[in-house]
Amino acid sequence: MHAPDRDERRQPVARRHLRAVPDGTTPSQEAAAHSTDRLTRLLIEAGRGDADAFAGVYEAMVDQVLRVAVRVVRDPDMAEDVAQEALVEAWRKAPEFDPARGGARTWVLTITHRRAVDRVRREQRQRDQVDAEAAVADRDERPADQEAVVESDYRAWQSDRVRGALASLTDLQREAIELAYYGGQTHTEVSESLGIPLGTAKTRIRDGLTRLRDTLKEVQR
Repeated sequence: MHAPDRDERRQPVARRHLRAVPDGTTPSQEAAAHSTDRLTRLLIEAGRGDADAFAGVYEAMVDQVLRVAVRVVRDPDMAEDVAQEALVEAWRKAPEFDPARGGARTWVLTITHRRAVDRVRREQRQRDQVDAEAAVADRDERPADQEAVVESDYRAWQSDRVRGALASLTDLQREAIELAYYGGQTHTEVSESLGIPLGTAKTRIRDGLTRLRDTLKEVQR
């Protein structure tokens, strides 16, 4: 290798563009950090009453919330209910979120896990109660007959509760929820069926579910 002559020494040295990031940070890590910061900011804004900010939290977290719920309850249909309940609770409790005590993602998923565990326990208690009632009545009726009576009464009671809750919704909310949960349509299919934007369909379903949860909770009290 020869020593650089005078002309070569005068050539400008190309400088790399340096970014203010920690050594060893990869682009994927930077993207994850940016996503985490955005989610935290949205949740803080939601805690101040910004519904649009919480819509951003909902969109960012709904898939992961559903996966956590499925892992705990082991039932896809039940997991959807748990996921919606968890997100509604996150919206209601958003003012309590403290970023100094943990990240937004962890905070939402902790609520989800607790909701899922509570649902599993509640379902088990209901099954135990039905089994106990059936065992007591078994002395007077045949097991098959008693089981059918208990199941029929329970289903009738649940149907009455749901019909009453649905009646509390607006026509637009009820139409969207019936398509999504009774018709088995996705949010996209609901928007196409009703001829409305996807965001509007999601809002109607979300608001309707929130109202249903509140109504059913009032009935239980």
